[in-house]
Amino acid sequence: MLTPWLKPLPLVAILRGLTPDEAVATGHAIVEAGFRMLEVPLNSPRPIDSIARLAKALGPDVLVGAGTVMTPANVVAVADAGGRLIVMPHADTMVIRAAKAAGLLCVPGVATPTEAFAALDAGADALKLFPAEQSAPAVLKAWRAVLPREVPVMPVGGISPDNMAPWVAAGAAGFGIGSALFAPGRSLDDTIQRARAFAQAWHDLETHA
Repeated sequence: MLTPWLKPLPLVAILRGLTPDEAVATGHAIVEAGFRMLEVPLNSPRPIDSIARLAKALGPDVLVGAGTVMTPANVVAVADAGGRLIVMPHADTMVIRAAKAAGLLCVPGVATPTEAFAALDAGADALKLFPAEQSAPAVLKAWRAVLPREVPVMPVGGISPDNMAPWVAAGAAGFGIGSALFAPGRSLDDTIQRARAFAQAWHDLETHA
């Protein structure tokens, strides 16, 4: 279940392009801002090394894993590195089942109700509405009318501190945050400020809910 990780701050930091040498400092900074879920996409430089370093440095209270996971073999590599979260851009049921067989949490990407229900049938713990730019809060609201109430749906793509409110009103349980939070070459101070802005925006939404 993803619920324990969603309660403190339901935002996943997507650290695409992260290098192993900057992983620990970046991870600590983002966690200090309140994040409890971090993913290193597998098309980053030496991603398995970064995942291993983050998992060791941040400990069991932070859910560290991989994004852009495409194959069952990827799942095994992430698990061997200490990762506990598998995030996918697609809804390949073989990968979902591999993640669950390895005891990992899995959040596949879905763009249609058909993909969403197939992913849930394969064991998905939550759904990544991706790309969110291709969708709209009205679409998510329609999905929420038919999806099981307990299933978290998290839009990913184009999310900023200023546009979360309509998605939450439509039923979003949280978000994946990519380049609006972290990008290669961006200073650590800049990333810290962005992480704090996202955390504050979420807390403001909770306060006014």
